Amino acid sequence: MLTTNLVPSMLISHLFVLVTAFSVHEFAHAWTANFFGDDTPRRNGRLTLNPLSHLDPIGSLLLLVAGFGWAKPVPVNPYALQRRSPAAMMWVSLAGPLSNLLLAGLAAIPFRLGWVSLMDAQLAMMTRGEHILPTISQLLYVFIQVNLFLMLFNLIPLAPLDGEKIAEHLFPPSWTRVLDAVRPLGPMILLAVAFLGVLNYLIIPPLRLLMGLLIG
Repeated sequence: MLTTNLVPSMLISHLFVLVTAFSVHEFAHAWTANFFGDDTPRRNGRLTLNPLSHLDPIGSLLLLVAGFGWAKPVPVNPYALQRRSPAAMMWVSLAGPLSNLLLAGLAAIPFRLGWVSLMDAQLAMMTRGEHILPTISQLLYVFIQVNLFLMLFNLIPLAPLDGEKIAEHLFPPSWTRVLDAVRPLGPMILLAVAFLGVLNYLIIPPLRLLMGLLIG
């Protein structure tokens, strides 16, 4: 899991990421559902980038202090989506994680172009207790890291995460019974793997790989 260590520069960095990443993530769900003909998100005020429409108080607090969290789920009508395309629900679910990948890719551009230094970012991370405000390189580094973490976390095929609906569409029909059986236990399993540290083994290796591909 990610952690802020509750120092000012890291708290500010994570607050910025939280407001941006969660809002864009949920807006991506809402926009994609609307694209496929489901106006439920729009009628519920979720077709917006306004953070107040998307942030969940408890999920946001947990992201800051525990390293994982959530926003308010975007309501959708599966039947309206199914009428437009059998894959519509999958695309609505995938839109959120893809938006986090896009944000991470955009934030990596300054590193790739040499506008900011990876070494400076890593140095700021090591001495983060000495500064109140994050440096630009530190802010971008945390922005990339957290967005990639949110993408990978949401791709885990357990309810209520996006990955469960993606898996439901992509997995063979014979797996449907397995997903149906595991679905009610999904939140408890997620809490267990989070607090037992299993998430580190699931997410940190691909997170490091993606960080290396994006910023070197």
